[in-house]
Amino acid sequence: QVQLVESGGGLVQTGGSLRLSCAASGRDFSSWNMAWFRQAPGKEREFVSGITWNGGSTYYVNSMKGRFTISRDNAKNTGYLQMNSLKSEDTAVYFCAARGRLLSASATSPALWNYWGQGTQVTVSS
Repeated sequence: QVQLVESGGGLVQTGGSLRLSCAASGRDFSSWNMAWFRQAPGKEREFVSGITWNGGSTYYVNSMKGRFTISRDNAKNTGYLQMNSLKSEDTAVYFCAARGRLLSASATSPALWNYWGQGTQVTVSS
């Protein structure tokens, strides 16, 4: 098992940047592929980005390519999501998730991810 705790959310102006962190504890972090999802009020949870256990492959939703960057530091048991050029439509609760490293890191359905953090709020104001 793995426990996940997100941090780094907050209030930022349009065009600004934030870096989210996902601290993992429990079983070896390198055992897990990791992803970021987000959920806006009244909307379903959606896939943002995924990364394989060793950081060798990354995946993004097209609308976030070039603005968001996923990364991880297995030595620190932490994953990251760097978000630049933020827009009001990026406002949501952001969640990190994990699933076994033998499974796909590009799975976009939340139901396919086994472990979740509690989420961190990102609010982008114009």
